[in-house]
Amino acid sequence: MNIEARLRPLKSRFEELAATMGDAALYADPKKFAAVSKEHADLKEIIATYDMWRKASTHLDDNLDLIESGADPELAEIAREEIPVLKAAVRALEDALTMRLVPADPEDTRNAIIEIRAGTGGDEAGIFAGDLFEMYRRYAAGQGWELELLNLNEAAQGGYKEIVFRLSGAEVFGKMKFESGVHRVQRVPATEAQGRIHTSAATVAVLPEAEEVDIHINPADLEVDTFRATGAGGQHINKTDSAIRITHVPTGTVVECQEERSQHKNREKAMVMLRTRLYEAEYSKRVAERAAQRKSQVSTGDRSAKIRTYNYPQGRLTDHRIGLTLYNLEEIMKGRIDEVVKGLRLADHLERLGAFENQ
Repeated sequence: MNIEARLRPLKSRFEELAATMGDAALYADPKKFAAVSKEHADLKEIIATYDMWRKASTHLDDNLDLIESGADPELAEIAREEIPVLKAAVRALEDALTMRLVPADPEDTRNAIIEIRAGTGGDEAGIFAGDLFEMYRRYAAGQGWELELLNLNEAAQGGYKEIVFRLSGAEVFGKMKFESGVHRVQRVPATEAQGRIHTSAATVAVLPEAEEVDIHINPADLEVDTFRATGAGGQHINKTDSAIRITHVPTGTVVECQEERSQHKNREKAMVMLRTRLYEAEYSKRVAERAAQRKSQVSTGDRSAKIRTYNYPQGRLTDHRIGLTLYNLEEIMKGRIDEVVKGLRLADHLERLGAFENQ
């Protein structure tokens, strides 16, 4: 990406707006003043980042020139020590500019419904599904998000056959959406006497939460069943038919909720899940179309794709979409997935920027 070519016109426009805002005549026209003020505010942060990038890039070039000239060995040594720091700063600022140059996806500000299901691998798959939930729970806590359990089906040997939860907070879907897909784990199960490495998997689906205004559901299209809750939850689970199953007849979509003692509350949560599933079907169609046009590897549209491997003997995580390999798996499983999230978002923004510039 040619940052200068993209940012120089924006810098000129920003300076033009700043000069306009210094003109007293502007304040006589409230509508024009509001428009100029908004455009100025929208550009302010990206121009500040651009200025920092130019300063760091110039400093880096000056240091390289000083080293190459050989005029002052003592200063050249100081300049050489600064090079790694300056290169890292330039790269970080370039990444920040890339993230800001593409129009934001309006869906990114939504909350998200996360569904984790055990895949192939028997009991170990259920345990791994539980590990993924714990990883996301810790990441969400670090982001200041709120987690609300919607439904779960516990596995016999620990973990979950299925667990569904909602994350609420700032830019949840934008940071979580690339987690959708098949997650594969390679490790020695606790029950493996021979010490052999087993491979198992769990699938993750990240859905943008839908509001009532997004999806209209005709009550006549719903079949609602109640049943007695099972699994964890206290003694009440065997005494009342508080669990809810809702079927949307036109699409065949089925949702269940049994986490609340109250049938009414379970119904409310089930309707949230249903609206989100119906909305997400249309969203996934749009994402798949965009990904096909861009030949994207960072798509959220194909949940059958193996996106990531967690290799415990090597302490390694590999995200196959962007070729990212990290050797701090223990820390990652504690919820420290920021580097992975950042890498995926940056790759997506670069792809979108290329498509945007070719329009």
